[in-house]
Amino acid sequence: MSTTAPLERAAVGLGALTVGAGPAVVIGGSGADARWISLRDRHGGVPAAESVPAARAEGVGPLLVEPSSAGDLPVIAESADGVVVGAAWMRDSELVRAAARLGLPVLLQRASSATLEEWLAVAGHCVAEGNDQIMLCESGRAHPGGATFDLVLMRAARMRSGRPVLADLGADPALAAAAIAAGADGLLLDPGAAEQDALAALEATRIVGAVTRREVPDSVPAARDAIDRVDAALAVLLERRAELAGTIQRLKPVGGFAGRDAARERQVVAEMARRAPVLGEARLAPIMNAVIEAGLHLAEERRSAPAERD
Repeated sequence: MSTTAPLERAAVGLGALTVGAGPAVVIGGSGADARWISLRDRHGGVPAAESVPAARAEGVGPLLVEPSSAGDLPVIAESADGVVVGAAWMRDSELVRAAARLGLPVLLQRASSATLEEWLAVAGHCVAEGNDQIMLCESGRAHPGGATFDLVLMRAARMRSGRPVLADLGADPALAAAAIAAGADGLLLDPGAAEQDALAALEATRIVGAVTRREVPDSVPAARDAIDRVDAALAVLLERRAELAGTIQRLKPVGGFAGRDAARERQVVAEMARRAPVLGEARLAPIMNAVIEAGLHLAEERRSAPAERD
């Protein structure tokens, strides 16, 4: 049985952002990496000639726009960094081709009933128009409890196409971590998503992405940004470890520094070295000693705090 190897990964430049290489991005909502608006939501209201420039002036960072019709495309070409072909337009081949001819990056959402082959074929229509800057977006389907998306199909699209794939979370960032863990190159939130929801999605890209996405920075600032993401994940894990270590201290017959288990600590270091062979036991041992001692000090401080208040 033959298998198909994944294509070489492509990346799409979206203003100052790179989607598909480096950290995952968040599009939509205040404070996100990029913003987007849908002119379909403003049908019959403010014309595109006014609303798109106004949206550009409202904030910084890349701006994507979903047209309400092909007539909106000229103003999108003038004022936006990318065009969104929403799920409702995916099967409108004329609009898809016209959007591709703008030369802007295209975010192509999957219609809820579309198969993977149909989705990728529409991306092929964009390429046929001379535009290879295609990002796929798994939008799943809406239901009363929120939106659901197909993580398996999203991964398959990423493997088959070699293109960046985003997950549409709607207004709820609860599945942000799951999407990033499944390989999403970015998250799409509703254009008017609350700031706290955008921040929650960004936090998921940092914490989960630091573990699941391999980065190869090409500059000192980019490398420092990548380290900051790893440090964010480390901080969360160290805090959790300290809480669990405190639980052990409360349960052990002899706690604190007097109850240290040297054999257990050697086992911990050996298991870590198995996962981090480049560092090895000799380098990891002093690191874990510092982590363990920090946890012990914290446990002792908490144990003595009630007595001090009394």
